[in-house]
Amino acid sequence: MIWIIICYALLVGYIFLIAFYYEHWIAVTEFVALTRNPSTFISVIIPARNEAINIQNCLDDLLNQNYPSPQYEIIVVDDHSTDETAAIVVRYDQSRVKLIALKQWIEDSGQSAAYKKLAIETAIAQATGDLIITTDADCRFDPAWLRTMEAYYRTSGSRLVAGPVRMTPSSSFLSKFQALDFAILQGITAASMHARFHPMGNGANLAYDKAAFLETGGFRGDQLASGDDMLLIKKIASKYPSRLTYLKSKLAIVDTKPEPNWSNFFSQRIRWAGKTGRYNDAKLVAVWMCVYLLNFFLTIAFVYACFRPFYFTYFILLLLLKTGIEWKFVKEVLRFFDLEKLLKWFLPSQPLHIIYIVITGILSRVGGVTWKGRRIK
Repeated sequence: MIWIIICYALLVGYIFLIAFYYEHWIAVTEFVALTRNPSTFISVIIPARNEAINIQNCLDDLLNQNYPSPQYEIIVVDDHSTDETAAIVVRYDQSRVKLIALKQWIEDSGQSAAYKKLAIETAIAQATGDLIITTDADCRFDPAWLRTMEAYYRTSGSRLVAGPVRMTPSSSFLSKFQALDFAILQGITAASMHARFHPMGNGANLAYDKAAFLETGGFRGDQLASGDDMLLIKKIASKYPSRLTYLKSKLAIVDTKPEPNWSNFFSQRIRWAGKTGRYNDAKLVAVWMCVYLLNFFLTIAFVYACFRPFYFTYFILLLLLKTGIEWKFVKEVLRFFDLEKLLKWFLPSQPLHIIYIVITGILSRVGGVTWKGRRIK
């Protein structure tokens, strides 16, 4: 059958792709910060919308960093929250934690949009740090996070540093599935940054020069409602192609929460998938198409096998081949993130992973999603 031939052909290309990622993941050496006094003033920026349940833990972790307190500031941008987010933030010492009300800023400035990029731009305009580090309100941090990020930034000469992010699973299958999938994305991010193949990063742990942000025009000209991380990375990569790096250090890992339900999970991934074609990066789009087509034809193989049981053996073989191709890479990535216990879920989650890739790919092209109470196209 033609779909069998196509699947095997795609698997051949997929072997080279995963081998490439594995080689470069291994080549990224783990960073060990020297015990030197930090010399960079840092502005930590946290866009927050309806994060009352998370913001206190986030701020407590940031205030307990082993980084000299006079050398960093925390800026929370409240993006039209309808809960107690702002009220919680103002309880903190305003000399340590600054609150910006985006709604009031928009009214004063005449701006009409209120998305994450505008929140970050607003904070950067008032930030005094030479180094900007963005994160999310639901994140948790090791006490050495800022010190490690600053040491790497300073010693590597990077203009932008993508830091490691880990989803912390609970007992539910959904959380384990998300943590596993997200860890693989982090492995790809590190490998692609090291190879300077297609720059990637996550706004939950992203550091860059304030000067580089201003030099490249920040988010000016970006029409997407989201994409604050990848779109900026692409701009800085265009100007400084050799000065974007991934920080591989356990002390720099930022922990974030998985989505609480399937609806939120699919909305998040549809939103991510919908931005891929807008990044104007041929290599990234080619990788996405290779991965998508492989999963699409594997889905076709499964559907066909349901009506022709004789071909079910071929589908199982294809599934095992795909899993085998990925196994070593996934194992090494999970080891770094201390998520080895998730490896036992890797094979059982393969069918679901294939289906979700296909579904999100289709839905990302046919409409928008609702995210944090907003309709995003």
